[in-house]
Amino acid sequence: MFESSLFFIFFAKKFIIMDIVVENFTQKYGNSKAVDDISFRVKTGEVLGFLGPNGAGKTTTMKAITTFFTPTQGNISVGNLSVVDQADEVKKHIGYLPENNPLYQEMPIIDYLAFVAELQGVEKSTIKDRILEMVNVCGLEGEKHKRITELSKGYKQRVGLAQALIHNPDVLILDEPTAGLDPNQIVEIRELIKQIGKEKTVILSSHILAEVEATCDRMLIISKGKIVADGTPKDLKKQAQGKEIVKVTIEGSNADEIFTQLQDLDNIDLVDFIDKDNNSFEIQSKSGLSSRKSIYNLCVEKSWVLLEMTPIETKLEDIFRELTMN
Repeated sequence: MFESSLFFIFFAKKFIIMDIVVENFTQKYGNSKAVDDISFRVKTGEVLGFLGPNGAGKTTTMKAITTFFTPTQGNISVGNLSVVDQADEVKKHIGYLPENNPLYQEMPIIDYLAFVAELQGVEKSTIKDRILEMVNVCGLEGEKHKRITELSKGYKQRVGLAQALIHNPDVLILDEPTAGLDPNQIVEIRELIKQIGKEKTVILSSHILAEVEATCDRMLIISKGKIVADGTPKDLKKQAQGKEIVKVTIEGSNADEIFTQLQDLDNIDLVDFIDKDNNSFEIQSKSGLSSRKSIYNLCVEKSWVLLEMTPIETKLEDIFRELTMN
């Protein structure tokens, strides 16, 4: 676990409000829209989980925020700075870890971090201390004299995170930051991101929904260039729970007959087999309705034994799949 004193380096400079505001952002590649007229805000002190299937527009949006290219339409601002009109100034406030983590493979870690620090305008008198801090924070102490090409994927990812943090930016854009890390390293990096996010603006992209739920204050899901959900993990689960889902196991008849009788109940929307041999079903009620009483009454009427009726909690994976499969 990281030492608490190490977190001080991220809060050493004066607190600055650096909200990210995306307004009617559209990005085209030829005639194709990678991102289609999206708007959202990320507040200072918030960690936003940015989710979506491959090709949904996540990386395109993050690249536009980091001034990698100019939006086709709309505007993006970081603090009061426009990525269109003040790109050079915006870059000074952003730390970026791209998905493919491009590094100068032949450079030793220490030399590479010194090179990045100079590029980012870190005062020369403080570069050595900043490098030592990044080596400690990102767990590179045992590898710091190696060339980057000699490192495992996990350690290369740590070097990428170190270069994104070395100039103590106000905004962090992290595209798959824990890719290639082992479980212990993932926990440590999550804790680091949560601490950084207390006073910085952070956007974190990940395919691992459990990671987003553990790390982020809010989730934004994008699909086919459009925002399809925006809220806390708890809020999204609550919205999805408009349809009650229960697991039911019934004894007293064959599975097909029970299946047919359940489907005929007015307040049931969907019946699916969980285990046909054991007469276990997953039942989804119609929106806003509960089917539990009707299921119980059906069992009494048919003289069946209701062995189990258990609510099934909606998982983030189910929400993600439902929102992005259409």
